[in-house]
Order: sequence, then structure tokens, then C-alpha cells
Amino acid sequence: MAKKSLIARIRGVLVKYVNNIQELLVYQRDLLVFLETESWRAAIQKPPYDDPRRLTRFGYKVFSQSDEDGIIAEIFRRIGIDNQVFFEFGVGDGVANNTLNLLLAGWSGYWIDGSAEYVAKIEHSFRDYIQRGQLKVANHLITKESINPQIRQFGMPPAIDLMSIDIDGNDYWIWQAIEAVSARVVVIEYNATLRPPHSLAMQYKDDNEWNGTNYFGASLTALEKLAREKGYSLVACNYTGVNAFFVRNDLLGDHFLAPFTAETHYEPPRRLKLGAGHPGGIGPYVEV
Repeated sequence: MAKKSLIARIRGVLVKYVNNIQELLVYQRDLLVFLETESWRAAIQKPPYDDPRRLTRFGYKVFSQSDEDGIIAEIFRRIGIDNQVFFEFGVGDGVANNTLNLLLAGWSGYWIDGSAEYVAKIEHSFRDYIQRGQLKVANHLITKESINPQIRQFGMPPAIDLMSIDIDGNDYWIWQAIEAVSARVVVIEYNATLRPPHSLAMQYKDDNEWNGTNYFGASLTALEKLAREKGYSLVACNYTGVNAFFVRNDLLGDHFLAPFTAETHYEPPRRLKLGAGHPGGIGPYVEV
């Protein structure tokens, strides 16, 4: 075989190989999402997820970060809807959060985010909803001292259906500080790295910014305790171990899985990529 012919054949094989690798990389995320979905579908058919009172099995994604949309829908199917008003802070650019699906379903509400860039995007993308008064948006740095005045400045009703908290850090302390509004349901991010019985919250800092590690927020046990003090019970965590769901005690009935503890409802961190979870990080924690 001529040298040039052999080189051409080798080059052809290498090009085909590289093209196949590139094609696999293109579909990598879709493949991982598929595998995660199939894993979830298999898991919810078995204990403890097969109990119909366990909300994790009802999760699905529309616009939420993962499966929160479905869990929120199932909670309100069980307890009913009052005024269809939501309040969410830490909404990013508005297209991947816990209340957009509700907005499109006819709810009205209030969004706060600390990024002027994100709020500008929201004001552009959601201008129709803002102009007709269905959505109000504000750019604020959220602190323990500012949150209640910001709520009052919005003109928010004192009682609403849903509050969602995701600010990658001071979540525990801000929820603790909120007095100006009462929600029937609260969704809040928890740090699944801190498994029960750890009862820890990151040290409060007004200008906290998440550094991309697993040093953020508060443990599920810490949030369970705070919820109990505020008149709520922990009824679920989503399958990916990101958000916890709390329902006001007078609405519980026999709709949800007891006992309402972190040990019952904790879900570990599950991410849609290999090497799951955030990089390790450490900082000052407070035992609560």
C-alpha cells in the first residue's frame, strides 16, 4: 500500500473518530438529563418514595431549576389556592425559578433580585406582565434590615399563597427576619451537604456573595427548627436535594407525610453531571 494512501486512510479514521466524539459532547447534557430522569422514575416506584403522601414522587420541571414546579402544584392541589399571589427573591433573570410557572398560570406576584443586570433583563422579557400589573420587580440587595421595608414598599398583601427564597447564602436569616408578609407555603433552598442532624447556618453577612462552593445557606435541620418557630412544618424536599417545602401548620390536615422532620424528608445532593455537587468550601457556621 502506498504511503500516501495509508496516511489518507488513517486521517479518515481519525476525522471520523473526532466527529463522533464531538457529536457525543453535543448530546452529553441530554444524555445526563435522560439518565437522571430514568433514575428518578425508577426510584419513586420503590420505598420510601412509593408512599402517596411523599411529595417527591410528584416532581416535574417546567421552568423551575429541577422538579420544584410539580411539587408546588401538588401542594396546592392538596391544600387549595387562596389569592394566587407569590413572592420570590433571588429570581435570577426570571426564566428558571419557582414562580414563573405560576405567573403563566394566571397568578400575580413580586420578584426581587440583587443583580441590576438580571432585573433589566426581566423588565425587558416580562414587560407585558409588568405593564398590566401582574408582576412587580425590584432590584435590591436583600438584608435582614431591608427585607420588611422592601415588602411594604411593594404594597404586597399581608397574606399570600407562596414565598420562595433562594439567595445562595443568607436564606435562613432573611426568612427569620420576615414579618411583613405571611405565606401559606414557603420554598427555600437548603444546603444538602449538611446532613441531619447538623443544625447549622452560615454566618450572616450583609453583602454575602456565593463563591460557587458548598459553603452556603443552612442545613435542613436548621430550617426545620426555624419553620417550627414560625408555625410551619417540613413536608418535602425535591429529588435533587436543592429545595425544601414548608406548609403552614393549620393547613396540614392529613395531606402530608409525617413526622415532619429533616430525617424523614432529607434528600441528598444530586446534580445533572458526573462528579456531582459543588466544590468543597468552608467558612464560619453558626449552630442554631
